[in-house]
Amino acid sequence: MKRNFLLLTLAAASVLPVSFIQAQPKPKQAAVKSAIGTIPADPDVKIGKLPNGLTYYIRKNSEPKNRAVLYMALKAGSLMETDAQQGLAHFTEHMAFNGTKDFPKNELINYLQKAGVKFGADLNAYTSFDQTVYQLPIPTDSAALFKNGFKILANWAGYVSMENDDIDEERGVIVEEDRQRGKNAQSRMQKELLPVLLGGSRYAERIPIGKLDIIQHFKHNEIKQFYKDWYRPNLQAVIAVGDFDVAQVEALIKENFSPLVNPANPRPHQKYDLPDNKQPVVKQVTDKEFPYNVVIAFIRRRYKETGGVADVRKGLITSMINSMMGARLQELKQKGTAPFVDGQFSYGAYQGGLVPGIDAATIVAVTKDPGELAKGLGGVAAEAERMAQFGFTASELEVVKKNMEAGNEKNYREKDKINSNAFVQTYLRNFLYKSPILSPDFRYTLTKQLLNEITLAEVNQFAKKIMTPENITIISQAPDKDKAKLPADAQLLDALRNSGKGLTAYVDAGVNKPLLEKKPAPGKVTAEEKIEGIDVTKLTLSNGVKVYLKPTTFKNDQIIFSSFAEGGTSLAEDKDYMATNYAGNIGGDGIGEFENTQLRKMLAGSTANASVYISSLYEGYSGSASPKDLETALQLVYAHGTNPRKDPILFKKNMDEFKVYLQNADDSPENVYADTITSVMSSNNLRERKPTLAELDQISLDRSFEFFKDRFADASGQTFVFVGNFEVEKIKPLLETYLGGLPATGRKEKFVDRGGKPLTGNVTRIVKKGIEDKAQVKLFFHGDYDYAADNNLQLSALSDVLEFKVLERLREKESGVYSPRVGVSYEKYPQPYYNLTISFSCASANVDKLVNAALDEIEKIKKEGATAVDIEKFRAESARAMEVSLRENNFWLSYITSKLKTDEDPLSVLRHAERLKQVTEASVKAAAVKYLGGANYFKAVLVPEK
Repeated sequence: MKRNFLLLTLAAASVLPVSFIQAQPKPKQAAVKSAIGTIPADPDVKIGKLPNGLTYYIRKNSEPKNRAVLYMALKAGSLMETDAQQGLAHFTEHMAFNGTKDFPKNELINYLQKAGVKFGADLNAYTSFDQTVYQLPIPTDSAALFKNGFKILANWAGYVSMENDDIDEERGVIVEEDRQRGKNAQSRMQKELLPVLLGGSRYAERIPIGKLDIIQHFKHNEIKQFYKDWYRPNLQAVIAVGDFDVAQVEALIKENFSPLVNPANPRPHQKYDLPDNKQPVVKQVTDKEFPYNVVIAFIRRRYKETGGVADVRKGLITSMINSMMGARLQELKQKGTAPFVDGQFSYGAYQGGLVPGIDAATIVAVTKDPGELAKGLGGVAAEAERMAQFGFTASELEVVKKNMEAGNEKNYREKDKINSNAFVQTYLRNFLYKSPILSPDFRYTLTKQLLNEITLAEVNQFAKKIMTPENITIISQAPDKDKAKLPADAQLLDALRNSGKGLTAYVDAGVNKPLLEKKPAPGKVTAEEKIEGIDVTKLTLSNGVKVYLKPTTFKNDQIIFSSFAEGGTSLAEDKDYMATNYAGNIGGDGIGEFENTQLRKMLAGSTANASVYISSLYEGYSGSASPKDLETALQLVYAHGTNPRKDPILFKKNMDEFKVYLQNADDSPENVYADTITSVMSSNNLRERKPTLAELDQISLDRSFEFFKDRFADASGQTFVFVGNFEVEKIKPLLETYLGGLPATGRKEKFVDRGGKPLTGNVTRIVKKGIEDKAQVKLFFHGDYDYAADNNLQLSALSDVLEFKVLERLREKESGVYSPRVGVSYEKYPQPYYNLTISFSCASANVDKLVNAALDEIEKIKKEGATAVDIEKFRAESARAMEVSLRENNFWLSYITSKLKTDEDPLSVLRHAERLKQVTEASVKAAAVKYLGGANYFKAVLVPEK
């Protein structure tokens, strides 16, 4: 797949590791009215408790139709482990899928897969410090399957088998999970930082993955005792939300969970806290493979949750502050004078809500050089101190309130379209943390009232308290090679403490100009036709723009759209490619005379958004809006296409950011591995690989800007697709004005094939990079392809069946991997090509054995074909997934766009169920022989240096 490497990397480089502990977030606190205000019960959720103490939540909800989401939650996690049980809360979660009273061995997974429930994507679980949660999305149109869903939850709750042999076989899987998720720079640094971030608490001693020595050698009775002690009904809840009869579900819960009993002498369910650190703590860590220079300051504060309106008020104020601070920092970066490459500020639950009752202000700075970390921290902290000393302005608060009001209105208009998962998460937070349950109606009314009541003085008073100088922790992270350049601990502390000196109040520059000085001269609809069967109308406008319209009622307040026209960066000659490589970023730099911060103010209260893109083969637009804001979204489209912004300051900032990424990129084993794969899979094509530092200097803002303007100078080749809640006749005038008014010259352009196909034959690349015993393996089978719907289906089926086999062999039988993946891609343009990939991580010593095992599974399919059970699973999962997709706007936008690009029959989706019958044991065998013959086979392996 072609891509704009520079564009993607600039986006990725701004995503930085601010929080180091993976935990489920605490409920978002929000509030106003009065500190003692109470929240009424939501009448549409039935909450009950069985005599054995098990709590249940039941709600009827028809989004998605014929589906339910079932959860079994447990108020116990790694904090409850003894010293000898570290890691066994998580291990117990694994064992729940390895055999229960009613579903021995792997029968549970097989049963659900045959019913269309996908393991990992649908059927899953997680373990945290204070909770373990099992999730089961399940169809409700099969009475037997739905009924068995509650039996499965009950089996997890009290009837896990815990066979000794199964325990021993699972040890290797957990070791590999630790290897896959860790054994990298981030995990090594985390081990050094945890005693600081969670100092003096049990949290630092009970990381959910546990200790590998214990995982590998614990006695069977330890995990059985953990299960016996903590999997008890008075610590459990069943949550059921979906398209079902509430009375029937309540009866099923009582039938399946009433027999569960609590232990006669239960272990006390203890809560743990994080002690204060009155004296500031500074910790600096480096690692050979870490590519950035980052400093993070945490300023912690305690708070007491009320469970009422006061919490809702607090959450709204916090959101306002975070939004306004984010806007200020973004504005500072756009000016090009910020003493940091990237800066972030946020206030909220400390470490994602890890320890209840503790909030924190988090200040993050990323700098070019390690020696600038103190200056960078001081720069971001100065903005936080400016906030604390002078507060926000009325105009800033007005912008934020307008956006929050618009979001509140939009959510209310969608109240009958809320996905079941959203309700489940609300009830889960109520069970775990006693957070309030707000009905959609009450949430709307309360939010509207609070937004009206919250004053600027109240927000500023809250902001002032955030920067209280106590409970301060500062950490920095940098590459090993720059250790000597790091500032001293005292310098970082001084930077934070002195950041409030000599400040003046922020001045908010208003925007008084309209986005468009005048409306464009409209075009006209010159042709209209219907695509029967999928309710799509095609319009042709007088400037050549084609528009496909699919009205839906899947969402009440959503219209989404995208477009494409052939050309893209393929129309830049190789000699010009690097000079114009910034063109894909131009659209993100603003519009005309307006910077992004000004656009944000201008669009306050509007749900409209629109952007432009240039990819390797296409250029176009995308966006979304509520129906009432569609005109604004179309104005943004017109403005982007006709009045782009050239911003030298932002260009320099983005180039500097990319240079920061490049200077240490090759320190990361993962980056070197990815670059090696890209080199082979593109024959080291200039357009696919990342540029060097020297090549970066060739990139020209002027030439990129001219290329961008040229790409959007002729709209005659643009094809738009709109999906959502609209009436065709009502939006026609808007389409004629803003899309029909786009300039057009009728160039009739086509993209150019610039090469970049993979190296052919049998290719192997062994990358030796890294210091931990962690290998990564990718096996590619690829080649020229006859792109057709039937071939695509068979190749997808082969991929899914092979994943069943690889998972069973490499994980369940070999215990050598955690989550192997099999993926497939096929494209029609610029040349038809397919690529099927097997990927996994493992111990270095096991690479050859596991590669051979995966190849052995391929040979079995080529010789014997798929089994009837494999085909049953594939058909069921595909059919169930399509049932849900057909009721989603995003699916239809992607589907129609794809069919138009490849010139395929858009009605083929109506034959999906019938086409699935073409997938048989024999057809998968034939596909394996055809596509996995090995004529073009690439093995890429990453192993440590020693």
